[in-house]
Amino acid sequence: MHKFALLITYLLCITTPVQASDLAKEKRWADQIVDYLIDGEAEWLEVGKQKVLGIYTEAATETTKGGAIIVHGIGAHPNWDDVIRPIRTHLPEYGWDTLSVQMPILANEAEDIEYAPLFDEVTPRMKAAIQFFKQKNINNIIIVGHSMGSAMSGYYLASNKNHPIKAFIGVGIPEPQNDKRMDTNQIIQQIQIPVLDLYGRNDLPGILKNASKRKQAANKNKNYVQVNAKDANHFFNNQNDTLMGEITKFLDGKL
Repeated sequence: MHKFALLITYLLCITTPVQASDLAKEKRWADQIVDYLIDGEAEWLEVGKQKVLGIYTEAATETTKGGAIIVHGIGAHPNWDDVIRPIRTHLPEYGWDTLSVQMPILANEAEDIEYAPLFDEVTPRMKAAIQFFKQKNINNIIIVGHSMGSAMSGYYLASNKNHPIKAFIGVGIPEPQNDKRMDTNQIIQQIQIPVLDLYGRNDLPGILKNASKRKQAANKNKNYVQVNAKDANHFFNNQNDTLMGEITKFLDGKL
């Protein structure tokens, strides 16, 4: 009977599908974005046998300070109206090339914890984005992530100790989930490059509640900065000047 139970468990394990990005949804997003893209150019990143959409926007200044990988939040895309598009289009005004990358996504109704298996798909996409900049001889590379994108970005940094990233900006870093890949406090504890932890005074309850724990987790990182932006919510609606002001102030001070 015991052997039979083990067999059933084994069969369930090998027949239960592993959660993966909704590639059909990624394609739908890409088709819509590319057709109506105004600022920036569509770039197709080689990630294994898959092509992943990135939106590249060149610095609008005579000299380029570096490259910024922009990482969107849950269920979104690299030209999302809130946070993502303002950052990817305005950072070039301050001398930064930007590459906003499509990250793994699920159906709209998916819960945060359901994204945990997708974190295993993050590193190949990050490496493809890094390679994109290196081919342009840009080695001063940073990551800017929003919401779930900041959790994915942090996971990449904590899981790849020899990464070339010079700074990390997390906007609305989510509270930890019951999966080590999404334990944002533990992840922050492992990151030793300059970090900006930016969130709004009217952010999501879990993010506000966890703010002190995030700061405590980073207590050994002398280059960690936490900013609570007055009047801002999770999406920095009508607060783009504040969003860009805090990001550029941090970058000017740390890089």
